[in-house]
Amino acid sequence: MTQDTAHEPHDEFIWLEDIYGTGPLDWVREQNARTEAKLVDEQFAELEAGILQVLDSEDRIPMVAKRGGWYYNFWRDRAHPRGLLRRTRWESYRQDTPDWEVLLDVDALAAAEGIEWVYAGSVFLRPAQDADGPGEYRRALLRLSPDGGDAVRIREFDVEDRAFVDPSAGGFDIPAAKSYVSWLDADSILLGTDFGPGSLTSSSYPRSSRILRRGTAAAAAEEYFEVPADHMLAFAGHDATAGFERDVAVDMIDFFNSRTYLRRGGEWAAIDVPTDVNVDLHRNWLLLRPRTDWILGGTTYPAGSLLAAELERFLAGEREPAVLFRPDERTSLQSWSWTEHYLLLNLLSDVSSRILVLDPAAGWAARELADCPPLHAVEATGVDDEDGDDYWLVATGFLTPSTLSRGGLRPARDGAQGAGTVPVKASPSFFDASGYRVEQHFATSKDGTRVPYFQVGPSGLVPDGANPTLLSGYGGFEISRTPAYSGTVGRSWLERRTADGRGGVYVLANIRGGGEYGPDWHRAALQANRHRAYEDFAAVAQDLIDRGITSREHLGCSGGSNGGLLVGNMLTSYPHLFGAVSCGVPLLDMRRYTRLSAGYSWIAEYGDPDNPEHWEFLRTFSPYHLLQAGTDYPETFIWTATSDDRVGPVQARKMAARMQDLGVANVWFHEALEGGHAGASDNRQAARLQALSNAFLWQALTR
Repeated sequence: MTQDTAHEPHDEFIWLEDIYGTGPLDWVREQNARTEAKLVDEQFAELEAGILQVLDSEDRIPMVAKRGGWYYNFWRDRAHPRGLLRRTRWESYRQDTPDWEVLLDVDALAAAEGIEWVYAGSVFLRPAQDADGPGEYRRALLRLSPDGGDAVRIREFDVEDRAFVDPSAGGFDIPAAKSYVSWLDADSILLGTDFGPGSLTSSSYPRSSRILRRGTAAAAAEEYFEVPADHMLAFAGHDATAGFERDVAVDMIDFFNSRTYLRRGGEWAAIDVPTDVNVDLHRNWLLLRPRTDWILGGTTYPAGSLLAAELERFLAGEREPAVLFRPDERTSLQSWSWTEHYLLLNLLSDVSSRILVLDPAAGWAARELADCPPLHAVEATGVDDEDGDDYWLVATGFLTPSTLSRGGLRPARDGAQGAGTVPVKASPSFFDASGYRVEQHFATSKDGTRVPYFQVGPSGLVPDGANPTLLSGYGGFEISRTPAYSGTVGRSWLERRTADGRGGVYVLANIRGGGEYGPDWHRAALQANRHRAYEDFAAVAQDLIDRGITSREHLGCSGGSNGGLLVGNMLTSYPHLFGAVSCGVPLLDMRRYTRLSAGYSWIAEYGDPDNPEHWEFLRTFSPYHLLQAGTDYPETFIWTATSDDRVGPVQARKMAARMQDLGVANVWFHEALEGGHAGASDNRQAARLQALSNAFLWQALTR
């Protein structure tokens, strides 16, 4: 749509949008110095050191991915802040101190090449199948960010040689960009990247996937799949599952609509389902999850259900899928995972986990795993869907350190749901949880909706309104916030004490816009209905005050990214509820967000500000435009990162500058000069960022 500039609001701080400009960076450095002078003292140093000790702990669970007979892990600690890519065998992994084979030392690579590399993942080439089965995985495409942002350089790596494959010898080496890649075969990859003018979508992502053959320049890559420039992105990948080899392409129209294609007879054939139905292919099965109610063959399948059909029969026109899961008002499907013979469904029931095991060979008969304590998050995933029916089980809670177990499934007719789970690893405790309790409460939002939230605080909490309380939330993109152990929250908030000996209270709100109750819960706060997410969060804040847990002067909130937009709206629309706000890597300027970094890709979530009708509701939750002189705003800390190429740093800069220009007292700003959207590219940076935010909030709420 043509940009509507006729009614463009005046923006006196648009000069701060020059991300790497001399003037803006000088302003950033001045702000950083001012903020650090306020927050960095002896107590801060102790807080930062305590957080870093948690992040660097060598007793953390080294989560692994099985590739053939090896278990791969990426690890950061004090000695290796940028990390190690390493692997071990199963018997070794089970030991307290596994014997790790280091494949790549990212710190050493950064020092040798003079680039502050940040590891961003790997894509392995499936080994060839022979009479004895598949061989060992050897080649991988490593994703390395030069600054912690989303743009990555892709380099081919040989895990046996522990070295990159020399580009002069045909090794793949793709310059840094927002790229997607899949192995087509040993000598070809499917690549989506910045191929030059016209090759990116309006959202700054690749609009085509091309075949790049070994030894060929990227400019000569063969066009394979392309989408319109105003769609979000194009992806094409190769499924190398033995007996089910196929090429699959996805046209991501926006965040919530897509079209999936299969390569048939040299052409792309679309799987005929509505664009808001999630599509998943696994061997001969087609799984479908509608985001809105779907009428198919006279039957209505509700939003958030999971359906299964045999792929070839569905493509041939049969339209009677099996219903594997049907949501109710309390229960939603969060994810699924395959073992060799079973399908695992991870559910939430009032934001507590449940897990179902489905057997396709028995007509999708379902049974429930019993390993899910209340008010905890538990997730089951297959260890290797081509090598047996073992599964990982990860369990965590606000006061329960994470544990990793391994279990095995067998047919229900054997009289048991599986061979049981065996603990493999457990995270250490970073704070004494014996004096705390977890509670779940429900607040009533403005329109009468019940909104759940978790409260973590001292067992003998006195409801006199004087407890320093930190409220967190997200409320967007169907992302669920669930119970999780955090040593940093324990140390930096729960265990801290006020002058009269009070500890902190931590609260997590499960507001609309998230996925805690499935797609309907998310869709309830889309675009023109965005206010419902903010009303939900405000209702939780008010409920905490009404219950005597805290009061305005002792209640703070924090959020990042979309959560930054959330707390930005608390600042501007509900300033009477909060004493302090910590706002990180945020969206705040909803008039220009689509023109900044990857903002265009979020139109489906928020709306299009260049559409006058959309701007009418967008302006009601655009914090940058809602600021008014003379308002009693909470104390505010706004933080971001220069290298964030997803949201970008400029909205945070402009918000802080405008607040200061309006004469708002106690507005503080900090910008990490590297670190990407997470605000930190290693544990040291992450510890400093968390310490700054928590030191600010504690100071503001405990005076």
